[in-house]
Amino acid sequence: MFSKILIANRGEIALRVLRACKELGIRTVAVHSTADANAMHVRLADESVCIGPPAARDSYLNIPQLVAACEITGAEAVHPGYGFLSENARFAEIVEAHGVKFIGPSPEHIRIMGDKIEAKRTVKALGIPVVPGSDGGVTNEADAFRVAAEIGYPVLIKASAGGGGRGMKVAQTADDLAEAFATARSESRAAFGDDSVYIEKYLQRPRHIEIQVLGDGMGSAIHLGERDCSLQRRHQKVWEEAPSPALNAEERDRIGGVVAKAIGDLGYAGAGTIEFLYENGEFYFIEMNTRLQVEHPVTEAITGIDLVNEQIRVASGAGLSVRQADVKFNGHAIECRINAENPATFTPSPGRISYYHPPGGLGVRVDSGVYQGYNIPSYYDSLIGKLIVHGRNRVETLMRLRRCLDEFVVDGISTTIPLFRNLVDNQDIANGLYDIHWLERYLATKPDLGEG
Repeated sequence: MFSKILIANRGEIALRVLRACKELGIRTVAVHSTADANAMHVRLADESVCIGPPAARDSYLNIPQLVAACEITGAEAVHPGYGFLSENARFAEIVEAHGVKFIGPSPEHIRIMGDKIEAKRTVKALGIPVVPGSDGGVTNEADAFRVAAEIGYPVLIKASAGGGGRGMKVAQTADDLAEAFATARSESRAAFGDDSVYIEKYLQRPRHIEIQVLGDGMGSAIHLGERDCSLQRRHQKVWEEAPSPALNAEERDRIGGVVAKAIGDLGYAGAGTIEFLYENGEFYFIEMNTRLQVEHPVTEAITGIDLVNEQIRVASGAGLSVRQADVKFNGHAIECRINAENPATFTPSPGRISYYHPPGGLGVRVDSGVYQGYNIPSYYDSLIGKLIVHGRNRVETLMRLRRCLDEFVVDGISTTIPLFRNLVDNQDIANGLYDIHWLERYLATKPDLGEG
């Protein structure tokens, strides 16, 4: 096992990794920009290193500075968290070239799954179902029209190197295709420096279902069930729950078994998530995230398995602590992403938190790095914390969530808490009747959400 780990991230995920390390008796190194000098993960780490000014490109994305921090502190491994450099194959290669273990999959697997076209080819060969579409990149308008005619409209044009909804456009009919194709390529070039796109069938009202996997890097892997991440705004997840209200045990075991076998055959090491669109009883692969997910706590809540602990074990060579037969699903869990944003307009709301009171009680977990008096900087993602609630069943969990949202107080800034108070009282949500477009349809009705 490692004796010292550097956490190459910030905010709630840095604190989450730090806690797992401490429970394993591992010393921690926090890195921070000048804007994060007073962050909670910096305060609680055994050591800390300032890696640059506020802009992420000069600090949290600054690979030479991170490598130097490892060398200065003698860190044996780096945990990248999520975002920033967590899915950067070059970072993983550079770190390991300097004798420091990257806590995650191999650079090769990061690179394969980071290319949406190559990822689709790879998982299809491993037996994972994929959305009907082009076999590879589509480089000209004529090919785009040919592919679209073969699979049928509507179609979705997606950036090969994309994420977060950028470089993604829908063509409902042939009349829309030329403009959508050109726009997707332009957005992809601007966002990722790569204008390659591919085309796939656009599903009308699917759910977003993802399967959590753990691989030991030696040919074995397990699945920890699914998470339903269908409540989204502009392709960004807002509310996640496990298990999905849309699946039964037979479907869960079927797709989980397919995915676990594929990941084992791939020789994958550590935590990963296979994401699907699910419609009319069928699963269609959309991407794999080769890192810890923001929503991993809902899986931890229903399985009792510490995913960060398992990541560290695998990276250290100790292997997984659990087998598939050990995985038991207990109750229901829901996570709400609490952002520093106006709940009606989603405008970022940086600033000082004048009063902070998180909820508590049985089955309640709040992953957050903020505190009363903390100043939320304007340079980074607006996520300030995650409220995770666990209950014996979905009804109990929703009741507990309602109570927690009423208790949660964050003054001095606007937050998205009022949005979740509305959602938890919505009948469609109570019945589990929603898809990936539901939230945007709901927000278009302009519900009264106040100022947060």
